[in-house]
Amino acid sequence: MIHFLLRKIGYSIIVLCGVVSLVFFLFNVLPADPARLTLGQRSDLSTLANVRKELNLDKSMATRYILYLNDLSPIALHTKDSASQAKYKYTTIISVGKNAIVFKNPYLGRSYRTKRLVSSVLVEALPGTALLALSAMLFATLVGILLGVLAAFYKDTWIDSSSIAASVAGISMPSFFAGLIIAYLFGYLLHQYTGLDMTGSLWEYDALTGERHLAMRNLILPAFALGIRPLAIITQLTRSSLLDVLSQDFVRTAYAKGLSHSQVIGRHALPNALNPVVTAISGWMAELLAGSFFVEFIFGWKGLGKLTVDALDKFDFPLVMGAVLVSALIFVVVSLLADLIYARLDPRVRL
Repeated sequence: MIHFLLRKIGYSIIVLCGVVSLVFFLFNVLPADPARLTLGQRSDLSTLANVRKELNLDKSMATRYILYLNDLSPIALHTKDSASQAKYKYTTIISVGKNAIVFKNPYLGRSYRTKRLVSSVLVEALPGTALLALSAMLFATLVGILLGVLAAFYKDTWIDSSSIAASVAGISMPSFFAGLIIAYLFGYLLHQYTGLDMTGSLWEYDALTGERHLAMRNLILPAFALGIRPLAIITQLTRSSLLDVLSQDFVRTAYAKGLSHSQVIGRHALPNALNPVVTAISGWMAELLAGSFFVEFIFGWKGLGKLTVDALDKFDFPLVMGAVLVSALIFVVVSLLADLIYARLDPRVRL
């Protein structure tokens, strides 16, 4: 198990290194001038030169890449002065002359627009995305397993056919398209019956007093839109896996003991049929955490996705790069946890 864990961690680190390199080179070949984006179009040449020096734009691409990796690494080499300490907030591990090997939080830079630390902005946005992804996944898991069990229980009936047709439609429908349809239908046409708005976030502010209050109703539509595709896949997996388990010998033995159909499914068949479903749930959880960009933007839900789209619109490259890296980290970590859970459930995976 330890060898399996180390191998998976090694693969995860390689993936993250590839993402970091790809993000850096993609955003450093863009024609936009980061110095002008930071200062605006009305700026003198001396100020532009100072900002380019501060952003290391006066150095070669290779040097900027090494400095970027040094900023991202939790263990890095930095100079021992008050400016570096204030910028990186590091703890010295080993002193090397005027420099030191230090331990620090990864430094993602500052937003071009707000001048705030990118890490602080992302930390504020992550809870909204996490709540949306967890709600969507909970909805997809509960409803998907229920529909899959019903489809297997009533195989070759109208319930089975309806479940299959609905799941195929859900798989075929992209999240952004589902979001547009759901927002228009339930948030606009049926608003007087549902009481739901087309857009809105977790917190709402009173226009007169400025007081903040929780608005959980705004979570319903985006969670529904985001959960449709995983729901469809979980339904299909549950049905096919359960039908496969029901044909095995231990199920026939359970029937021979006199157990009812519902007892056989609930006590014996379903627990053994959930291994591929667990894998699908964990994989989709990673994708929902990292990929709810369009749904958040459509519903105006304040999270990592909407933050990234807004930053792209304003050419705020450090914020976009930080959001992409955080999304990749989430995806890799959740995928790693899924591999470990699956290896625990099925020891053959470790080989």
